[in-house]
Amino acid sequence: MLVAFLLFTFLDTSAKLLAEEMNSLQIVWARFVGHAVLVAVVLMPRKGTRVLASSNLRLQIIRSIFLFASTIFNFFALRYLQLATTSSIMFTVPLLVAALSVPLLGEHVGWRRWTAIAVGFIGVLIIVRPGAADLHWAIGLSLCNVVAVALYQITTRKLAARDHSDTTSLYSPMFGAIVLTPLLPFIWEEPSGPLAWILLCGMGVFGGIGHWLLIIAHRYAPASLLAPFSYTSILWMTISGYLVFGHLPDGWTVVGAAVVIASGLYVFHRERVRKSAP
Repeated sequence: MLVAFLLFTFLDTSAKLLAEEMNSLQIVWARFVGHAVLVAVVLMPRKGTRVLASSNLRLQIIRSIFLFASTIFNFFALRYLQLATTSSIMFTVPLLVAALSVPLLGEHVGWRRWTAIAVGFIGVLIIVRPGAADLHWAIGLSLCNVVAVALYQITTRKLAARDHSDTTSLYSPMFGAIVLTPLLPFIWEEPSGPLAWILLCGMGVFGGIGHWLLIIAHRYAPASLLAPFSYTSILWMTISGYLVFGHLPDGWTVVGAAVVIASGLYVFHRERVRKSAP
């Protein structure tokens, strides 16, 4: 989990750097095609075409669309926002997943978790500060990313009991790669040098290996135990933002992130308590 979120930091940092010189859709294309090629090279020789067999192809496609949408929102938001800001807003994903699990998964959420969810969204308001003079419109993209990621995680839960993780891994980047490849001649901008080429080629590696590590981690430990480790990404994002871009989060972002993290940790705690109850 720790290495996975470090790789996701490399992914977002690369996307933000590349956005300074090329079309964001081209960056999204590189992320998905690289991911698809990496997964296919690893899985196809070992499992052949049977890895494509899914018990719910429609849900696999929907999940891939949610991942594509979240990447679009995130990469365009990264053009204008600091890494620490986007990652702080992303911490609301577990809270939204808990809220959406009631109508979409039929799960029960008690009053304690509903309270934690409400407090967590207050934390988002502290980060975003609606009405502030310096409120950037790209915050809206980051919030859309949260919704897309939450729906992506919920569909992942539904597929976990139906399809093998290898099949789900293969379908994850497919929609983005298939949709954007025909558009490549119209959006392509030549990378400026060797570093840009390395970052562009590395996008799929960072995303593909990161998602693979998440699957491996969840194979050996329950989600409620692993989920709090996702909050280490704020450390990686802050360090990367400072070293690469010279950015440091302001005080309100730090306070809001602390509120969201505390709320998320309490939600995870209540899930563990609920699952361990007789």
